[in-house]
Amino acid sequence: MKGAVLSVNVSPGKHTAKTPAPSAELVAGLGVLGDAHNGPGIRQVSLLALESIERQARMFRERMRDTNEDLRCAKAHGHEQDLKPGDFAENITTSGLNLPALPIGTRLRVGERVVLRVSKIGKECHRHCAIYQAIGDCVMPREGIFAVVEQGGTVRPGDSITDVEDRGPDDQR
Repeated sequence: MKGAVLSVNVSPGKHTAKTPAPSAELVAGLGVLGDAHNGPGIRQVSLLALESIERQARMFRERMRDTNEDLRCAKAHGHEQDLKPGDFAENITTSGLNLPALPIGTRLRVGERVVLRVSKIGKECHRHCAIYQAIGDCVMPREGIFAVVEQGGTVRPGDSITDVEDRGPDDQR
């Protein structure tokens, strides 16, 4: 299994979209340095696949064609254009991985140094996020995953993501 990091996203506030950054520092046991969700627990880092974002964007465009009310609501929340990485408040946007199919406990190597362990698939959405308010749905509770940081380091767009167990004898665990 091999995928790639398309975007790393950080936000100082909760319940908002995250802003793409050139890199992010992940800290073992805490998550993304400078992100509002940084701290201990099982949701240290969130990941969402670009494929999920694109599927949600297609549904959004279809809904906007059906009703002007949804378009007015989307514009009021700043989502008149296509959805993009960070809009779902994910820290890492990936490509090439079926994230929700990964079993809890899967260890992922991101780039050369970072090791994440999948800790949760999806999430409960108690307060509808900004994206849900804008378009009436959010894919993150169904297809986003969360991980804890076992080994920290810097993550950048373009980094590879591989299953640690698939690395073979050169694995440095």
